[in-house]
Amino acid sequence: MLGLNKEQKECIGLLSIGTFLEYFDLMLYVHMAVLLNELFFPTTDAHAAKLISAFAFCSVFVTRPIGALLFGYIGDNIGRRATVIITTTMMACSCIVMANLPTYEQIGISAAWIVTICRVVQGMSSMGEIVGAELYMTEITKPPVQYPVTTIIAVFSVIGGNVALGVASLVTSFGFNWRIAFWIGAGVAVIGAIARTRLRETPDFVDFKRKAKKYLEELNRTPEHIEAVLNYPTFQEKANKITLLSLFLIQCSWPVCFYFVYIHCGHILKDSFGYSAEQVIHQNFIVSMMNLLGYLIITYLSYIIHPLKIIKVKLIIFSIFILICPYLLSNIKSADDLFLIQSFIMLFVLSAASAMSVMYSHIPIFRRFTYAGLMFALSRAVMHVITSFGLVYLIEYFGHWGLLVIMVPVCIGFGFAVSHFEKLEIEAGNL
Repeated sequence: MLGLNKEQKECIGLLSIGTFLEYFDLMLYVHMAVLLNELFFPTTDAHAAKLISAFAFCSVFVTRPIGALLFGYIGDNIGRRATVIITTTMMACSCIVMANLPTYEQIGISAAWIVTICRVVQGMSSMGEIVGAELYMTEITKPPVQYPVTTIIAVFSVIGGNVALGVASLVTSFGFNWRIAFWIGAGVAVIGAIARTRLRETPDFVDFKRKAKKYLEELNRTPEHIEAVLNYPTFQEKANKITLLSLFLIQCSWPVCFYFVYIHCGHILKDSFGYSAEQVIHQNFIVSMMNLLGYLIITYLSYIIHPLKIIKVKLIIFSIFILICPYLLSNIKSADDLFLIQSFIMLFVLSAASAMSVMYSHIPIFRRFTYAGLMFALSRAVMHVITSFGLVYLIEYFGHWGLLVIMVPVCIGFGFAVSHFEKLEIEAGNL
């Protein structure tokens, strides 16, 4: 596989499977929300139901910055390996609780609070999971093979969501008990946590810790201990603020696209075409296949074309389509028309998955996990809140054209970020 050694191939397998399991568990509730929100939250009118749905959705993401700081500390001080094992274990525990949780009808508002706490735990653990896995792949490989193998992590996160949708579709279509799905999720998470104990620490992190330890041992023989520590080059290296801002902006795109395609369009299917929860889940499952197809294509292309060039082309295609999207939404005649819109967006979705290793390489290793995790978490928290609550009111007041109030700034920010990293790559002689 692209000249990788045996240990690198094993790491790819373990991390990919673990990411798949994590995102299967995380997305299971998201895609079954049209059904589960009715079981765990009080039933109310359509408008309030959308707000409750937005609250349940956002609960996964708003506390992610706390998780970023926690796992960033663990990842930068203890190691990348420890982080991915801890996050998988947390996901397994939350799934076990949800599989046994009584409904709102049985225990009242306590059900809503407990499920929200479980979703928060899942959101925090998934944040540490994907960032940790991508950093791990970035630090054990070199370009150009680094680009596709890091993208594979994103591919398996998509596959995890796809399988979650498939399981949700089967459970709802054939009348199986929805709790079975969460027991499956708990089981696969436990398997993932055990499998990941075989991982070794990344060479880059081990090398950094070795050099730092040697340097600190030398300091014991000097009187200027604190001053000398501060003078150690790696400790002095700072992350560029524009680089961090660019990483934040480029990460803001995926949450908007995801919410619009799966959640907002799900409301359209229910309200305009009378779709049941089962039918919404089934259509979303088919749409997710287009998303997977798009990721597989860029994974292949990233080995022969620099990732920044790939996402630049995707930005142009996506921006043109999104400008005419409100007109298309205003004139759809059937659910099939909406399906085509959903599929096109997910095929050319604004995502920097193929270029994440490029961006991480421009962040100092001393705080790489913390900075990468924090930008990931903040972007998800901010954009999921803005999108999930904002679209409810923007669509209500401006119709489908309200979508552009969010989408246009996101596209501009994405373009700025791509240009910045393009400049850094040119300066480094990689582009």
